[in-house]
Amino acid sequence: MTYCVGMMLNRGLVFMSDTRTNAGLDNISTFRKMSIWENEGERCITLMSAGNLATTQAVVSELDERLKAPSERSPSLLAVPSMFQAARLVGETLRDVIDRQAQSGQRADTAFNATLLLGGQIGDNPPRLFLIYPEGNFIEASADTPFFQTGEIKYGRPILVRAYDPDMSFEEAMKLLLVSFDSTIKANLTVGLPFDYHCYDTGSLKTGRTGRITADDPYFQTISHGWGEALKNTLDGLDPFTFDD
Repeated sequence: MTYCVGMMLNRGLVFMSDTRTNAGLDNISTFRKMSIWENEGERCITLMSAGNLATTQAVVSELDERLKAPSERSPSLLAVPSMFQAARLVGETLRDVIDRQAQSGQRADTAFNATLLLGGQIGDNPPRLFLIYPEGNFIEASADTPFFQTGEIKYGRPILVRAYDPDMSFEEAMKLLLVSFDSTIKANLTVGLPFDYHCYDTGSLKTGRTGRITADDPYFQTISHGWGEALKNTLDGLDPFTFDD
């Protein structure tokens, strides 16, 4: 399992993903789940993946292969005219990969499933964010649904719903996401550090602030400890429950 979040802000787009792919007493693996493609000054596109690792790696590899030679760039993420077309291309690629794997391997409805988060900006068009399903279809973020999650979403969702604000700065959004991710890893072993992030500025058309949050990151340790203490203090400050005699 995994946990990824893509968020729309007035300032731009924010992406964060964990890196754990297996969880067990003696079987823990780490893989990067975030990919970025850019043609600086013309487009910047970010993809995050959740689900079967072989499926998601095959999708990213096929998208990369189409960029190697100009003659192979139709269709490709560096040639499509809009983010809608990019989402359609990624959705078709995901569906084709799942179909091929299902036909050549074991047959199970969910064995090769994956979901993808795709966001970015092309040219003068506004930034857009999409959630792409295993069937290849997708939905788009909007003012009513300004962020998407994939993977193990339930533990980190409450804080996002309560605290999200489109006017947030990137710094505020990073704090919110780290609380969301910390809540998730506290409750589920299948999500784990390090976390990769990308903050994209609207109109920049290039990769923005990127980095990796590790377990020994001082700020993350402060957030993790401080959030736990704040919850406990808030709970203690609420009126006590009393039984009716």
